[in-house]
Amino acid sequence: MIKKFSNLGRLAGFDPMGFAQYVGGIPRFLRDARAYRKIHKAQTPFPLRWSGIKPLTRDFRDSAGTAKGHYFYQDLWAAKSVFAASPSSHVDIGSRIDGFVGHVLSFMPVTVIDVRPLESEVEGLTFIQDDATEMSTFDDNSIESLSSLHAIEHFGLGRYGDPIDPNSCFKAMASLARVLKPGGRLYFSGPVGRERLEFNAHRVFCPDTVMQGFSSLQLVSFACVKDDGEFVRNTTPDSVRNSHFACGMFEFTKDEV
Repeated sequence: MIKKFSNLGRLAGFDPMGFAQYVGGIPRFLRDARAYRKIHKAQTPFPLRWSGIKPLTRDFRDSAGTAKGHYFYQDLWAAKSVFAASPSSHVDIGSRIDGFVGHVLSFMPVTVIDVRPLESEVEGLTFIQDDATEMSTFDDNSIESLSSLHAIEHFGLGRYGDPIDPNSCFKAMASLARVLKPGGRLYFSGPVGRERLEFNAHRVFCPDTVMQGFSSLQLVSFACVKDDGEFVRNTTPDSVRNSHFACGMFEFTKDEV
């Protein structure tokens, strides 16, 4: 019931859980402010003035950082794989700029395609704003190293301003397979488990659906983040077939002609 209420609140642009946590932290914020003013010395350069407060009332509950979850593990998995393969260039479709792409930029240039704009200019990053469903700017068998991490499950749902198309995810899979160079590598990830659509957030793929989408390619390796958060480096797609919301990480290649 709490989850359903929160989802309904978000439809109206309101986060009930976040608001409750914010309000719950106000007493601590006020205590800390009073303590600061009490021990503050007039000669120090940082007096507390109520006109300058910026209340952040939830951070004291946070840990030092996040070293878990789908994005943390998939970004490391894919970046390490690209580094080990040492391709001459790399192309990414829709992955996180401040995660995987940032990792790869530390050792080689990256071309990124995304339907959304990117305002920043980053050394080594070539950005193309485009709908990557068709990959029309790339020839067949032209990309040596290619990735799309936690992105294609969103295609065609309109969430990011792209056109509504229920089959867009399958078109994108076919396009990635088309442009991959023989002997190259494709690193693909997304939610896997009991197949369903959670509109307009994402799709959850049965692992067989991903394998069928890339049926012209060969699976090199498979890793996953299980429902309990455990990262498993070497396993099979069948291991997450009955998951609720796991992350499947597929490394594919294309046979040499």
